[in-house]
Formats: sequence, structure tokens, C-alpha cells
Amino acid sequence: MRTTLQEDFLAMSNVRSRLAELSSEETELFLGEVPRLWLEGGQVNKLCRLLTDFEFIEAKINHPQFGVQALINDYDLIDNTKVLVNIESDQNKVKLLKLIKGALQLSAHILVKHKTQLIEQLWGRLLPFKEPEILALLEQAKQSKTTWLRLLTPTLSPPGGRLLRTLAGHRSSVDAITVTSDDKYMISGSNDKTLKVWNLETGKEIFALTGHTDNINTVAVTPDSKLLISGSSDKTIKVWNFKTRKELFSLKGHTNQVTSITVTLGGNRLISSSEDKTIKVWSLTTGKELKTFIGHTEKVNSVAFTPYGKCIISGSDDKSIKIWSLETGKVHYTLIGHTDSVQAVAVTPDGKRVISASWDNTIRIWSLETGRTINIIPAHTSPLTSVAVTHDSKQIISGSLDNTLKVWNLNRAKKVDVLANHNSWVGAIAVTPDGKQVISGSGKPLHGSVPKTLKVWNIETGKIIFTLKGCKSYIKSVTVTPNCKWVISGLEERIINIWNLQTGKKHLTLPGHSDQINTIAVTPNSELLISGSRDKTIKVWNLENGSEIFTLRGHTDEVTFIAITPIDKKVISASKDKTIKVWSLKTGTELNTLTGHTEQVNSVTFMSSDRLIISASNDKTLKVWDLEMGKELYTLPGHADSVKAVAVTPDAKRLISSSVDNTLKVWNLKTGEEILCIKGHTNQINAVAVTPDSKHLISHCSYDNTLQVWNLENQDVIASFSGESALTCCAVASDGITIVASERSGRLHFLRLEGIEV
Repeated sequence: MRTTLQEDFLAMSNVRSRLAELSSEETELFLGEVPRLWLEGGQVNKLCRLLTDFEFIEAKINHPQFGVQALINDYDLIDNTKVLVNIESDQNKVKLLKLIKGALQLSAHILVKHKTQLIEQLWGRLLPFKEPEILALLEQAKQSKTTWLRLLTPTLSPPGGRLLRTLAGHRSSVDAITVTSDDKYMISGSNDKTLKVWNLETGKEIFALTGHTDNINTVAVTPDSKLLISGSSDKTIKVWNFKTRKELFSLKGHTNQVTSITVTLGGNRLISSSEDKTIKVWSLTTGKELKTFIGHTEKVNSVAFTPYGKCIISGSDDKSIKIWSLETGKVHYTLIGHTDSVQAVAVTPDGKRVISASWDNTIRIWSLETGRTINIIPAHTSPLTSVAVTHDSKQIISGSLDNTLKVWNLNRAKKVDVLANHNSWVGAIAVTPDGKQVISGSGKPLHGSVPKTLKVWNIETGKIIFTLKGCKSYIKSVTVTPNCKWVISGLEERIINIWNLQTGKKHLTLPGHSDQINTIAVTPNSELLISGSRDKTIKVWNLENGSEIFTLRGHTDEVTFIAITPIDKKVISASKDKTIKVWSLKTGTELNTLTGHTEQVNSVTFMSSDRLIISASNDKTLKVWDLEMGKELYTLPGHADSVKAVAVTPDAKRLISSSVDNTLKVWNLKTGEEILCIKGHTNQINAVAVTPDSKHLISHCSYDNTLQVWNLENQDVIASFSGESALTCCAVASDGITIVASERSGRLHFLRLEGIEV
């Protein structure tokens, strides 16, 4: 590379314009080689300035030959002691570079798919930091894009915490994870019937293995990392050559699904457990079954062996743990104490203790020598799914149906930290051999279809992830008051939270419903709040003081959606009972019931000027009703799956619908004709809104984790935002540019649509 090209960039006053003057070959050379050459040439301070320049970051991520991981590798150039002594005020600079690198790592799985999200992701993750260089970087980013969604509060996980990286790729729940002994690779098994091998340092998927005909429940690697073994619900165990990526042989013998496997330290024998209530020992050399252990009276969920390979430990649905002799197959003793199924067992590396995790929500620590209970930890608020022990025998990591990972001090049986960031329950966990990182996999979602992720955590150091306190469960609905003062969220845990839109602080909590809140609405004067619940009722609240005014009863199944007419103060409710009801908000009486849909009604909206109600249903149709007459005027068919939401443009000319078929449709409200079919989301679109100027459409709450803003004239996506888990609902304030989106994890994101005049 010519020296003058390096010298031309030493000032670094305007990277974008300078790159525009270079040929494609020179641009590639600069982006790829200059960071290393500057480091080797002692230009360390210049390199630090380059790595805090947004235009360089943007150029490298967007270049087809590089991308986000190549950029992260540039930050790794600085991370060694020989370099640090050459950096002026090195500690501060190193901290800044680690923050930027950490932000890029946290967003890498998003940026690989959506490079246009760079500004939104950097802004969201670096917003809590006030260092001048970070502020300058964010200001530079802000000026580089006209239209984008800017987070107003720091609700994305910031760098410097325990979460290091998210790996996305599986199409179903991840129930099995292991790490090779050299800490280089991680292997995951999924209900999508595939195994994936990942580079643990970069987060890149290396390859995938297919062959099983059912869910993969368990994976293991031999100590020399030459063989990869997987156990499946198809009743088989497959042995793969790690290097050639070929299946060597399949072990058949279990009569029900294989639940757990482990490899002995010598790497020549495999132990497996099954729902057929047995444990089997296999030769990994010949593929032959050597022994079958029978003793449990229910399915065996987990199996482990002692460090010296003499004993096997098994946990079962019969609530017991058994200690077996590997050589004789006899039970040494049975550990009794759990009051529900034992889901996972582990042995401390020192061979002294057994750790068990149960559906009774507890962890038990047992003495392997005496078989007695040493400690009982009431670990989670929901059943446990998995447990692991760090290699220094000091910490326990547990995973649960409550969506969290918890870290425990093994000796004191006390909680060290809570790692909560999955969008569903934790299906599997593994600890790297060096004991520095934990990998967790998300289990099968309890609601809908959401992206299946693996998360990599630092268990040594970290800061608390910012969330709005009070959102401990899935937010089902959210709205903004017309005066733009309050945000109201309805939760799965049966309460309503009211937040200050300007500060993000909680104002009130309203209990009262006996089941989860599905839908909320506010009167035009911002005085009354109306909530609909799975408990089949609608409640009307005073928004100022939080008092309940009255309850509307009449639906025979859960209330899915409510709307309020602004002029005559009527409440319109949709229900799973296939009906729409009209209520008087003044008296609380039922005025009318509209029937015609053949499946549950998901959403309703209205047009006061024409006295029309529009409804969306699981029967794949939209219906237009006369509000006064209570009669159906016409039906709009066209969607290939359930219609989740409907909205009318403020100019009253068009109707917008969103569907499980991943599309948005635009209809002529007067003629009922379909005008447009908009495609762009990769999963079902749960809701839709239109800006007050009728020019922009916001498709929010898609399970592909994204919120998208569309230009209705040309159907272009002009702005988007990706959350860290499934976006469940969203609301647009009356100003047309303030948006609140909620995640399944419990986060509320406050966003401003920049670059739009309203």
C-alpha cells in the first residue's frame, strides 16, 4: 500500500469525503490494512482516533469485503499490553474503545442482517455514557442520517455489562449447548432438528449439521474435540466427525427420546439417558451398546459422571437422583428430597458435590460421599430447566422458565447475580472451560413465534442492564395519552403501569384484573383509562388518581381489543368469543353486539364521520360495520392468515391491515378494493399505526424484533428499529413522531422519529 495513502488519512478530518476520492482498490486497502499498518508503525493515537470516528465505522461495516466482525477485529488490535504503553492517557482511551467494541458486539447479530441499523444501535447502547469522545461519536452519527428512530432513554443493553453477544440463527428453541475444550467453538442443538457450530470469539456460525428427524435435546464433544455427539427425540444418538462434518454412525437402542448425553474423560465411552426410563453406556470406538442401567420409575432427564469416571449421576421425573457404578451398573444410593421432577444434574469438578435442579423451583447441593443434602436454594420463581458449575467449583449457574439465568456462590448458597435478557425461558446453559463465559439458549416460546437466540455472558464482571423497573413480565399492550403526558402498559402479570413519557419514571400501578391485560385505551381528554383482560372484563379507571370507576361484563371469553369513539364516548370491544360489543362509557351499559366473524376478533377501529366500525379477525377477514344500525356492510377477504390489526388513515381514505401472513395490506375504504400489499417483515405483524399526516405507516410488534416506518406513497422503509427480543406492542403519540414500543422481555422503548415534519 502506498505510503501517501496512509499519510493522506493522518488528519482524519472527513473520512467519508476522503474515501469518496479513492478507487475501489484503494478504499479496500485502506479499510482493511491501515489500522494494522498504523499500529505497526507506532501511530497508535491516530488509530484510536480512527476507531472513534463514526464515518470509518460506517464505511467498514457497509463495505462488502468487511462488515461488523472485521471492524470488531480492529478494536482487538489495541487490546494488548505492548500497545497500551504507547497510548497517551491509555486507560481512558482503552475504556472508550472497549465501550464501542462492546456496543458493536452486542448489536452484531442485528447489524449482520440490517446494516442500516448502525446509528440506532450505537445510539441506543452508548447513550448512557457521557465521555466527550462518545458524545462526539453520537453527534457525528446523528448528523449522518436524516430519517431514523432515536431512542430517548437508554433501554438497550449497554456495553460493559455481563451480556457480551447474541447469536441468532436457529428457527426453533435451543435446548442443548456445549463448548469445545479449547474454548474456540460452541455447539448448539435445536428443535429445528439442526446442530450449529459457532466461533465463540466472533459469534459467526461455522457450519450446520442435519440428519435428525426430530428435536435435538442434547449435545456433547469428546475431550479431544474430534467427535461431536447429539441425542434426539427421534430416539437416536448420532456421532459426527468434527473436522469432516460427516455423520460416522447412529446409535440406536433407546425406545423413547434421548434426553441427555455425556462423554467419559477418556473419550471412549458415551452415557445416555432417555424417556424410556433407562441409562445406556456405549462404545464410541465401535458404536456398540455396552450396558443398560434400569432403576428409575419415570423418564430420566439428565445424566453426568464423576471426574474420575467411576460413577454416573442421573436425575429423573420420579423426583430422585441416583448414583450408579459405571462398571457394575448397580445403584450406590438414591438421593431423595426434591418434591418435583429433577431436570438437570451436575457434578463439581472437585468430585465432592452433586448439584440438582428441579421443577420444584429449587437447587439442591448434595455430598457425593455421604448422599446427604448440604444446601437447598429456593432459586427461581418458576421451574428450573438447567444447571451448570464453573470449573473452579465456586459458582453455580441456573436457568429457568422465568426467563432468567442466575449465578450462585456454591459454598455460601447465595445469589451473586441475575442475568435476564432472553425473550423466552432458558432452555440450556454451558460454561466455557476457562470459566469466564456462560452461554445460554432460549427455549420454546410460550407465546407466538420469536427468534431463537443464544447469548454469551461474561460471568466475572458487569453492570446492571437498564430496564424500566416494574416490567417484570410480558407487556401485552401499550398506549400513549392524547396529551402526550403518560404511557400506559398492560402486563401479563395482571397489572397496569402508568409511566411519565418525559422522564420514563413510573407514576402509578393499577391492580384489579384477575388475569393478564390484553388491551388498553384512553379517552380523548386523557381523563379515563379503559382496560380489557383475559378475565373477560373491561375496567374503566380514573387516570389521574388510579381509582376504578366501574367494570363492564358481557363477553364470554377474553377481551382482545378496545377502542373509544371520541364524540359520543362509546367503548367498542373485540373478543375471543367472536363478537364485537358497543358500550356506553357514561352509564357502563351494553348498547349492541355485532356478530358475523367465525373466529376470534383481534382488533377494531372506527370512523366517527361515517359511523363505521372496522374489525380484524382470525378468520382471515376484515369486516366493515354500520355503528348505528349494528349491521355488517361488507367483508374484505384477501389475507392468507389471521388478520391481527387494522387502522384507518387520518384522511379517512385508506384502511391498513396487518396479518400473520407477514404482509400489510392497504385498502380503499370507500370501495373495499385492495390497493397495495406490502411485504418486508419476516414474521407475523401484530399491529399497525398511521402517522397523523396519513403519509407514513408504522408496522410494529413483529416477532422478527423490528419496528418499521414506511412511506405509504412508494412503500419504502424510511426508518427501522430492532429490539433485543420480540416487540409485542406499540403506540404512537398524537404528535406523530413519539413512539413507545414494548418487548416481551419487559422493556419499554421510547423512540422519536427524526427527520419527519408533522
